[in-house]
Amino acid sequence: MLLTSVFGSIALLAGGAAAHGAVTSYIIAGKNYPGYQGFSPANSKNVIQRQWPDYNPTMSVTDIKLRCNGGTSATESATAAPGDTVTAIWGQWTHSQGPILVWMYKCAGAFSSCDGSGAGWFKIDEAGFHGDGVKVFLDTEVNSGWDIAKLVGGNKQWSSKIPQGLAPGNYLIRHELIALHQANNPQFYAECAQVVVTGSGTAQPDASYKAAIPGYCNQNDPNIKVNINDHSLPQTYKIPGPPVFKGTGGAKARSFTA
Repeated sequence: MLLTSVFGSIALLAGGAAAHGAVTSYIIAGKNYPGYQGFSPANSKNVIQRQWPDYNPTMSVTDIKLRCNGGTSATESATAAPGDTVTAIWGQWTHSQGPILVWMYKCAGAFSSCDGSGAGWFKIDEAGFHGDGVKVFLDTEVNSGWDIAKLVGGNKQWSSKIPQGLAPGNYLIRHELIALHQANNPQFYAECAQVVVTGSGTAQPDASYKAAIPGYCNQNDPNIKVNINDHSLPQTYKIPGPPVFKGTGGAKARSFTA
């Protein structure tokens, strides 16, 4: 009986984990990089991804776990030049409502002393809602108007570009999904990796593009606490945080890999 109970508990835990997700690998400048395996840490010690403790969502916008899902260190880093593509790959994802945000943060020195604190985070990419509010609502599951729905099924990849002309240095890159499928109960999923940006660029975002994480949003903001099932509300969505920094390029740097 005891063994049955234990195995049942493990199955429940596994089922709970399956409802969530995390970035589990990357393709950066054409090179594959494994991510951190939160449930098998011995298999992923030397990775570019900051080592997160679990798949569980962050529920509070003031939780320090919001920054990198609790990840604080990584032994390796990727190398990329401005204009190179960074593709994040999720092992699995199930929710079709919510935005995708991709952030970077320039470290003042070595990665080992870089904790991502202060108002130094800037967005290089974002994707939100394109429904018409007539046939496709904020809570529409099938034929969803949310770009995040493209991560459900398929190969679960999201590609962005390092901003053109970005100044070289050590950067954290942060992929964030805000799951809004439960009304007024947002769930945040974010992982960070370490990237060395090369080249001779000089572009750096000014203060209007920067924010602190935590700190870029409030729990009761209308684009955070969303009553997603109320079709009488305006069926529009403003992605939280500052505008996307495009570097010296004129086009928004994002593409979805099917």
